[in-house]
Amino acid sequence: MRYCLTLDLIDDPALILEYEERHKNVWPEILASIKDSGITSMEIYRYGTRLFMIMETDSSFSFERKAVMDDANPKVQQWENLMLQYQQPFKGAVQKWVLMDKIFQS
Repeated sequence: MRYCLTLDLIDDPALILEYEERHKNVWPEILASIKDSGITSMEIYRYGTRLFMIMETDSSFSFERKAVMDDANPKVQQWENLMLQYQQPFKGAVQKWVLMDKIFQS
């Protein structure tokens, strides 16, 4: 299954550069947690302050299962808290990354 999500970064060029640098060296525990949750591939793209994430998953993946796994993983919690200094959730969103609706496919 493919999921597409979006998020905005704080509009600060220095923070954006730092965010990108951190993603060049994602902690091994974070990479392991991504794979362990059933995500087979993850890509993040940026345009200005807007981020776009594409996730490919296997049949074991669910957002609920991933949330439970993340809550129980201190390294994931540490990473997520670190990322908060760069990220800016959308108004009214209950989570940082927001699932996008597919509106076209050919």
